[in-house]
Amino acid sequence: MTASTPASRTADPDEGDALRERAEGTAPALASEHHDTPEPPSPTDDFDQDTLPTAPGATAALLRSLLAPMRGRVVLATVLLLLQQAAVQGGPLLVAYAIDSGVPAVRRDDYGPLIAVGVGYLLCAAASAVFQYAFIVASARVNQDVLLDLRGRIFRHAQALSVDFHERYTSGRLISRSTTDVESLRELLSEGLQELITVILSFVYISAMLLWLDLSLGAAAVVSFVPLYLLVRRYQRRAGPLFGKRSTAIASVIVKFAETMNGIRPVRAFRRERANEAEFAVLNHRHERSNGDAMLEMARYVVGSRLVANTAVAGIVLWGAYRVTDGTLALGVLAAAVLYLRRLYDPIDRLGMFLNSYQSAAASLEKVAGLLAQTPSVPEPPAEFARPLPALASEHPGREVRFDGVRFAYRTGGEVLPRFDLTLPAGQTVAVVGSTGAGKSTLAKLLARFYDPTDGRVLLDGTDLRELANAELRRGVVMVTQEAFLFSGTVAENIAIGRPDATREDIEHAAKAIGAHDFIASLPDGYDTDVRKRGGRISAGQRQLVAFARALLADPAVLILDEATSSLDIPGERAVQRAMHTVLHGRTAVVIAHRLSTVEIADRVLVMEHGRIVEDGTPDELVAGSGSFADLHRAWRDSVVG
Repeated sequence: MTASTPASRTADPDEGDALRERAEGTAPALASEHHDTPEPPSPTDDFDQDTLPTAPGATAALLRSLLAPMRGRVVLATVLLLLQQAAVQGGPLLVAYAIDSGVPAVRRDDYGPLIAVGVGYLLCAAASAVFQYAFIVASARVNQDVLLDLRGRIFRHAQALSVDFHERYTSGRLISRSTTDVESLRELLSEGLQELITVILSFVYISAMLLWLDLSLGAAAVVSFVPLYLLVRRYQRRAGPLFGKRSTAIASVIVKFAETMNGIRPVRAFRRERANEAEFAVLNHRHERSNGDAMLEMARYVVGSRLVANTAVAGIVLWGAYRVTDGTLALGVLAAAVLYLRRLYDPIDRLGMFLNSYQSAAASLEKVAGLLAQTPSVPEPPAEFARPLPALASEHPGREVRFDGVRFAYRTGGEVLPRFDLTLPAGQTVAVVGSTGAGKSTLAKLLARFYDPTDGRVLLDGTDLRELANAELRRGVVMVTQEAFLFSGTVAENIAIGRPDATREDIEHAAKAIGAHDFIASLPDGYDTDVRKRGGRISAGQRQLVAFARALLADPAVLILDEATSSLDIPGERAVQRAMHTVLHGRTAVVIAHRLSTVEIADRVLVMEHGRIVEDGTPDELVAGSGSFADLHRAWRDSVVG
């Protein structure tokens, strides 16, 4: 292995957490802490957490793509609303006919016209109710299917994005995108759009009716719409930024809440309750203020629209009454005009509600569109170009690993690995040790293809990892981390994650081989015991054993253990080490280690500093030498004896 250029001392964002290990009482670390190691760059420095960049028109394109599969149902819902509005707007015409024709007929003892008006009014009301019901059912189905599609897209896309994105973009914001922002769209689709279409149809219907009933009266009513339009435009301009701030503020509240609850143990351990309360209060107050600003702008619009509407109605009524007295306008026409105007101006308030929903949904959809516009930094090769791995040699299940001229730098920091060349023969277990920031976990992440090298190649049996389909890569390479993450569900389900088609017999066989069967069998429901959130029902050592059983069942050719025993006590560590002998047998393994007891199982030890390998040999060779590993071994042995 060669390393031609020294790297700047830049810490890997996920590399070794010495403080946490010491707080949890772990054994002496393999390398002493370097207090002059610079802090790793913030993983969120390179893009805006709240508003991811989007192409112009991306939000509208997203909405169109959501509605496109339901075009037929959208048209049906629109037709139903057209019919409902036609039935509703027939009422004032019947009133005008009743006043101008029905009442005079009654004076002549002819009740036919008035009865016809009553029957017609009832039929209009019944038709309006039927069409309204049908519209609600049709639109509800469209709304739910759109939301179902959008939530699915967010979930699928978030899973497909690379690890570096998730290290930079907080999980709380992902939760906000799929909950709060989707809920904003739901409000728009279920309530706002109906209000908008109702207002538009009312304007068209009523303008046509007023102009047909009396041209001058209708023209006056249409002119009164101009100040209302200006009010709407002003509200739209002012409310947009306010709702964007509100969406950002609620996301910050969710992020802080999720972060605090996920880290409740260190919060309690370091008495962070009051500090967190103060920070949460600031974010909560910011949300309250942004929400209040949006509501205040809404109140201004509602008051202004009502003032314009009432002034217009009063003016038209006075003018119409004057014309009735001089005989140029029929009383029934005036009554119908007033009813139409009230029906037109009443939805103006509801138009404000639509604009409220629209601005909120637009801000939310922009954020969702920004998320969906992100592309994986570690893309899967197109199916037609993906290469299969060569067949495994029969004598062992491992594969050769080679780092060929690899360089790597995190996008927010300096170069972590300078030119790096390394070959791991098939079936060899290699322990990688070194101080915090030396590049150990970076090496593991490149091998697992959580990242791609800045330059060079990582090869598996001569095949570049970038040429492997994800399914092929994950079958060949598996990583077990120190947290041994378990999902809510049964023990059996967690073991079978890497091989969902495994039988119960396969699962139990893997658990027995690892040494986990006895403790699993002692659980209340055995393999069917729900481990609950993050495996909280069982101990850290037991979770690690389940993770090893999972890895053994998946049967990978290359296994990466990233500090797999660093958080365990001595009994738990011994149990896991026995399991490691089983799971590593014959495989190519890279073991990132902080404990010398873990290193003892390795065929080969690599000591890393500043992204370079400074020592390479068997454990016995390095212990017998005079390098840093020998010094660490003597310090560890003295601490054990003491």
